[in-house]
Parts: sequence; structure tokens; C-alpha cells
Amino acid sequence: MEERLEYNTEREKLQITEYGRNVLKMVEHLKEIPDKAKRSEQAIAVVKTMELLNPGVKTQEDWEHKLWDQLYIIAEFDLDIDSPYPCPVKEEFETRPVPLPMKGTKIKASHYGRNIEAIIDLVCKEPDGEMKTTLIRSLANYMRTQYLIWNKDSVADETIFADIEKLSDYRLKVPEGLSLKGISQDATFARPSIGVKPQQGGAKANKYRFNKKKKK
Repeated sequence: MEERLEYNTEREKLQITEYGRNVLKMVEHLKEIPDKAKRSEQAIAVVKTMELLNPGVKTQEDWEHKLWDQLYIIAEFDLDIDSPYPCPVKEEFETRPVPLPMKGTKIKASHYGRNIEAIIDLVCKEPDGEMKTTLIRSLANYMRTQYLIWNKDSVADETIFADIEKLSDYRLKVPEGLSLKGISQDATFARPSIGVKPQQGGAKANKYRFNKKKKK
């Protein structure tokens, strides 16, 4: 008779995957032992096996208690033994985590980020005057910097001003004659990245200049 292959998808779900299916089989055998004293004795051996399979558990506080709790979890909280710790309450391990509140509103312009909308709201509340004009100019300079990070082309002042008015739902009106200064139209900015190696320079570049000077 041909032996049928057994797939993990058809097997019982592992409650704690790091101990594998062999420990699950040990716990299932443990539950079938009729004598409670013998069952309790074998439970100690199973916990010792779990300790060997997960040596990192010893770095945690009250690690022995945690191992016994995990034994009960693997047994689906149905294990009658004399153990140094009581069986944990099943409901405490089935409590769903509290969902984090997420902002449901969509970012109007992702290259400026969500915080820019909060800043615009603050500027809108400022009364008209010289201070408000200064805030709008600072806001526009910051937005142009963000624009050039994600868009390598130069950007006209009018484009930034139009974005400010649009993002404010036209509550802000950029004063006529306002111009941006302090950032060159040809300036380039690097995008934020992870794991980028720094460019070589420093001593290597100085050595090249020194040798070049020496040959003259």
C-alpha cells in the first residue's frame, strides 16, 4: 500500500511555532498518560526539552514560569499535572491587542508630508499682517526644499504659492510681490535613504592633491 504524504497544512496548528511539531507530539503523549504522578514527572522532562530548544528564554525575567505557561498553551490549557506554577487563564492569552488609532484622512500632497497640513492650519489662524507674511515666506521656503528633494527639476515660486493656497483650501492668500530667497533654483538635495555607503573622500582626496602638487 502506498504511503500517503502528510502536509503541514493538514496537520494540527502549532500554538508556539519555535518548539516545532515534535514538542507538540510530546505534549499530546503526555496528556494520554493515565497516572497523574507519572504525567507530572514527564511534564518536567518536556519543559527541559523546551529549555534546550529555546536557550534564549533564560535571558528573560521569570523564564521558568514562562516555560511552564508555554507548556500549558501547547496543551491548549488542558493538562492536569502537579506543576510549580498554576495553569494560566486562557482568556488572558486570547485578548486582542488594542488597535492603534490611524488618521483616516488622505495626505493631500505626499511629497510635502502630513505635518505640512498642520503647519498650514496654524498659519491660517494667524491674523493678517507682517508676522503672517513672514510665516508664509518661511513655509514656502520649506515646501520648496521638500519639493526639490523628491523632484529634481527646478520649481518656480508661483508653483509653491499655488500649492500653499490649494493645501489650505484657499484659506491662505499669498501676498502679491512675495519672492523666495535663500535656495538656489539649481540646488540639489539627496532623498532620505537607508544603508547608503558614504562616499570616499577626506584623506584619499587629500593624498591625490598632494601627489599632484609634488609633481609640479
